[in-house]
Amino acid sequence: MSTLKQELETAQKKPTTMRTISIFILVCALTGILGGYVCWTVSDLPRVNAIEEYVPVESSKIYSSDGKLLAELYYERRTFIPYYEIPEHVKKAFISIEDVRFYTHHGVDIIGVMRALWQDIKAGSLVQGGSTITQQLAKMLFLKPEKSLTRKIKEAVISIQIEKRYTKDEILGLYLNQTYFGTRAFGVEAAAQTYFGKSVDDLSIGEAAMLAALPKAPSLYSPFKNPSKTEERRMAVLKSMLRLKFISDEQYNEAIKEALPDTPHFRKYEAPYFIEFLRKRLERKYGSDIYTAGYKIYSSIDSKMQHIAEEAIATGIRRIERRVKPGVQASLIAIDIRTGQIKAMVGGTDFWKTQFNRATQALRQPGSAFKPFVYLTALKEGMTVDDVVYDVPALFPGARPDQDWSPENYNNRYLGEVTLKTALAKSLNAATVNLASIIGIENIIVNARELGIKSKLRPYPSLALGSFDLTLIELVGAYSVFATGKKMDIIPYERIENRDRIVISELYPRFTDVLDEKMVTGMKTLLASVVNEGTGVRAKVLGRPVYGKTGTTNDFNDAWFIGFDEKLAVGVWVGRDNHKPIGNKETGSRAALPVWIEFMKQAGHSTHKK
Repeated sequence: MSTLKQELETAQKKPTTMRTISIFILVCALTGILGGYVCWTVSDLPRVNAIEEYVPVESSKIYSSDGKLLAELYYERRTFIPYYEIPEHVKKAFISIEDVRFYTHHGVDIIGVMRALWQDIKAGSLVQGGSTITQQLAKMLFLKPEKSLTRKIKEAVISIQIEKRYTKDEILGLYLNQTYFGTRAFGVEAAAQTYFGKSVDDLSIGEAAMLAALPKAPSLYSPFKNPSKTEERRMAVLKSMLRLKFISDEQYNEAIKEALPDTPHFRKYEAPYFIEFLRKRLERKYGSDIYTAGYKIYSSIDSKMQHIAEEAIATGIRRIERRVKPGVQASLIAIDIRTGQIKAMVGGTDFWKTQFNRATQALRQPGSAFKPFVYLTALKEGMTVDDVVYDVPALFPGARPDQDWSPENYNNRYLGEVTLKTALAKSLNAATVNLASIIGIENIIVNARELGIKSKLRPYPSLALGSFDLTLIELVGAYSVFATGKKMDIIPYERIENRDRIVISELYPRFTDVLDEKMVTGMKTLLASVVNEGTGVRAKVLGRPVYGKTGTTNDFNDAWFIGFDEKLAVGVWVGRDNHKPIGNKETGSRAALPVWIEFMKQAGHSTHKK
């Protein structure tokens, strides 16, 4: 019996043993599969020490020659700021809402994960995440933003590795510089500038709390779109800060009263026409780096002169439009004749309405502003300022073989025998074309080219009166040669530094001797006569030696004044974009010269103080 009983017991135990073995085998298999999956998942993890090679996408900044920030160039608006420069209350605002155990966990917060899992189970959906700040950084730097188990495992492993290699403050600093805050702001410094128009150093507790509210869902919590949602989440941040004793009751009560921003602080460029001119040049040289590499570009622009130029244009246009119908445009450019640096540039009355730069892009007829090239050629041919030319009507070949052309003086008055000095001072058309026919149109073109005129010039008699198109910038550059005898490279910036403050580009003045001292003296005498006794006589109000020439085209379509003093060559153009007349009798002397005088009056004080 005992034997039978033992056999029965043994038979009953066999299925249990088999089940146990089967379960054990299954567990081992699942463990192996899971382990294999984890090993496969982490097999292609990036090197965590790549953080040390991490170069953030950072805005480039353009400064004036006197140190004023003029503009930022960026795809992502970001200014990298070291972790040790981020205020403590800003750091604590983010920790209080994103990762309260940041300084105690090792990359993955098990308590936070379990809490989030419980909340998800109760809600029946994914309502709360358990990612630490370190995990968020790992995702931003190394992983794709996909929702998958594979990504979560990689995120956890990378986070643990990051925590082993870097300090908590270094990790938090990277996170705050990398995070997206909405409204095209990347990083806490750019966010502070975008939302509050100030640096992160100057943020209040309430402002820091609002920024900490954004990363979870920048669009949802945007104060510009959903202020009530923003306020709700900011309150959550402040309550957490109070509970964690990061702030006092008094600080909390002050913070909750702070108003939310209602409009973003997008930076409107200072000197916008110049900035766009410079941006295009730099983009051709550096490509996309100009928007991402954090360059510091020290431009040639003098911020005070730029402001004076913009005010002179605005005032001048207001005065002109009291006399004529609206829609008049104007441009101004000022170049330092000692260095070739652009000190001021205005390309129109309102960059934010039209970005077309009339100082560098508009091709317009210079009219009488081209005449000095005729008189320079006469001096080079051996004539003097006191030599005689005849101001009388004459016929010349026109643009077509069967066409004649006769230049007419303003008001149809002719003075007969006049000196070169008088002919230019009074801007006599007939005398100038008669002179051009003697010295040769081709010679005039050669000299204009030598002084820097690059636009197309045709060898017709009307060229002497500026009947072709050119730009204001090339005309001002050429006039600077009259001032010094040297042709200069026009310089838009002094130097460019990379994010490590290493100079990667520097522009120095470059000169080519073009006119000898005798020619410079002769041209100054001629151009001074325009101011002292001719069409530019209004400029005598400046009370110092200045030189220049008015320009007016047919039907008063274009008005110019180009001139210089001992430091600056400055040009002003006034006209309409559709090439219609400005208005009756709106000559260079009446429309452009007052703008030039207004600029030189104030800019002269600025340069003489230096």
